[in-house]
Parts: sequence; structure tokens; C-alpha cells
Amino acid sequence: MAGSSIRMNAIDKMVENIRYKAQIIARTNKLESGIMSAGIPGFIIGLMLALVVVMVPVLVL
Repeated sequence: MAGSSIRMNAIDKMVENIRYKAQIIARTNKLESGIMSAGIPGFIIGLMLALVVVMVPVLVL
């Protein structure tokens, strides 16, 4: 009976490890999906912000 308990404990640990990794993969996919959907507007805003940061000191001097 003790051998069965040890095997179940090992199986439970493996299942928990797999579940944890699956959650990380799901979160990563959601994050990448969100980044891709906001990619072009974010790029344009970043480009405009960079141009402002570069051009303002040039115009002031």
C-alpha cells in the first residue's frame, strides 16, 4: 500500500508541474496576442514620441 501512495504522490507532482507550465504558456500566448493587436498603433505612437524627443532639443538650440 505504501508503494502506491509514493507513486500517486509522484504523479500528482508531475501533473502539477504540467499544469503550471500550461498556465505559463497560456499567459504568454495572451500577452503576445495583446501585443500583436496593439503593434501598429503602439509603433506609430512610439515613433512620434521619439521624433518629439529628438526634434525639440534641436529646434530649441
